[in-house]
Amino acid sequence: MRWIDRIPKWLLVALAIYLAGAPFVPEPHLVEKWRMLFEGSLSRPIDIFDFFLHTLPLVVLAIRLWRDAKRRRLAKH
Repeated sequence: MRWIDRIPKWLLVALAIYLAGAPFVPEPHLVEKWRMLFEGSLSRPIDIFDFFLHTLPLVVLAIRLWRDAKRRRLAKH
């Protein structure tokens, strides 16, 4: 997981925001794919791929922030 720590945080934030919102009009893919998931209509392989593509940067950013917070807690002790 150290490779996540080497990615600049600003780049992770930029990718997460961009891919979470792209395309911005008429509806972000991420919103559309989550809606499809909750409706049970996320079944086509391209839609599943798109769901993971647009969600992955958010997951990596969350892992990075969690690791940074954990490292700060350990440094205080």
